[in-house]
Amino acid sequence: MNHIAILPILIPMAAAVFNLIGGDGRSNRRIIGINIGFSVLLLLVSILLVAVLAQSDTAAAAVYPLGNWPVPFGIVLVADRLAAVMVLTTSILSLAALIFASARWHSRGTNFFPLFHALVMGLNGAFLTGDLFNLFVFFELLLAASYGLALHGGGRNRVRAAMHYIVINLVASFLFLIGVALIYGTTGTLNMADIARAVPHIAADNVGLFEAGVAVLGIAFLIKAGSWPLHFWLPNTYSSAAPPVAALFAIMTKVGFYAILRLWTLVFANQTGPELAFGQNVLFVLGIATVAYGSVGALSSKALDRLASYLILVSAGTLLLAVAYNVPGVTTGALYYVVVATLAAGALFLLKDVIDQVLPAEAQILAVSLEFYGDEEDVIDEDQEVSRSFPAAATLLGWCFAIAALVMAGLPPLSGFLSKFAMLSAAFNAPSAPTAATWWITGALIISGLFVLIAMVRNGINIFWTSLPDDGGLALRPLEVGPIMVLLALCVLMAVFAGPALSYFADTAQFIHSPQNYIDLVLPKGETP
Repeated sequence: MNHIAILPILIPMAAAVFNLIGGDGRSNRRIIGINIGFSVLLLLVSILLVAVLAQSDTAAAAVYPLGNWPVPFGIVLVADRLAAVMVLTTSILSLAALIFASARWHSRGTNFFPLFHALVMGLNGAFLTGDLFNLFVFFELLLAASYGLALHGGGRNRVRAAMHYIVINLVASFLFLIGVALIYGTTGTLNMADIARAVPHIAADNVGLFEAGVAVLGIAFLIKAGSWPLHFWLPNTYSSAAPPVAALFAIMTKVGFYAILRLWTLVFANQTGPELAFGQNVLFVLGIATVAYGSVGALSSKALDRLASYLILVSAGTLLLAVAYNVPGVTTGALYYVVVATLAAGALFLLKDVIDQVLPAEAQILAVSLEFYGDEEDVIDEDQEVSRSFPAAATLLGWCFAIAALVMAGLPPLSGFLSKFAMLSAAFNAPSAPTAATWWITGALIISGLFVLIAMVRNGINIFWTSLPDDGGLALRPLEVGPIMVLLALCVLMAVFAGPALSYFADTAQFIHSPQNYIDLVLPKGETP
């Protein structure tokens, strides 16, 4: 089973190499089909990894030491349930985005396919790696690929937003490297399991230096997670990127969340003292602020892609709150939420492009203007038909929009509501609950859901009621509508099969909140730090 841990990295790497040798495939259907085949193979491997771990013991994981070097001296990949869930989510989203892009977006620039697969490789590597330095390496790989993808298609706004994105992430990478160096200087290791084992034995003179390294590393992770006030690069970048690129970018902020959750539960969550309280308070305040800013930004957004960008911030803040609460039950709901929120946000970015094809942006702007100022020449006769007749294509888009709105706003009966309900239920049932933090989290999730609902309803009215073409002649490409429907169908299925899903996530949360299980899996037994 251990060999399966490296396959999610090898498959996109092979796909990137194939495209570099065989050309970018902008007009070759065979090459496009081969690229989709690589993504399908990656999805099958990801499903197999999750299925194998689901049937194994809850403390099982696929541990793959590269080159068979002994741990912690060599590089090691660790595919536990948390990493497997993130890899599967990445595989689903990347396949949907790639199929969508193959309709027309792949030909808007050069080397789309190799950059796309390199980004997927970096994402999977970041989720699977077991040491900080290779986390940095995979971060740089996915960022380097994302720089090219953010510029894909050209255009003044896209280039300006991409340059801003590049500069900010270069600064974050510099901070990442400084934090890693400080941690290595105080612990003598970069293996995450070995760091967890070595922290209690750090010399008193080096504790301050270690905490400084953790703080610097935390800032880098918070930048990549889109936390307030380090989020300012995200809305412009995501809303300006090509739609399939923006859809795949929806998983990128989750890499920051994954890194924070992994290190927090592995190294700090089970400690006692002022450091734990300080870390929880910082994450809690940043989570509340991020949810608030994202909710207000969503409420002020007139364009669907801009709205989707702010919804990414809302989800980032919600996940930070779950990490700060530090309770396995809350983490269970957060893991459920990260999957459905990522898939729904990706579907929204793709849906915006389809809507723009059937309804020009100028018409949507006019619809917003008419909403506020009205049309003085529009006089409705008493015998005039007031209701609208919707063509089948518009009805399909309307259903897709409605499902995405229900999921992102957290309304019943879909998975967005179930994930938030699971988090709040666990928070109120935790020992010594309810506390002030419980009520703050409850208020943040409910109010943000209200703001998101208002924003989605207003955008839906502008798109599907005020400014829909009267002739009803809407033509949709199956390659573009199909991925959107699949992503949203998965969100619905997550609600239908909420019981098995939450059971899997509960086992995952119990494992990551018991760091000794992870340490025992990765490190040889009987050694001392």
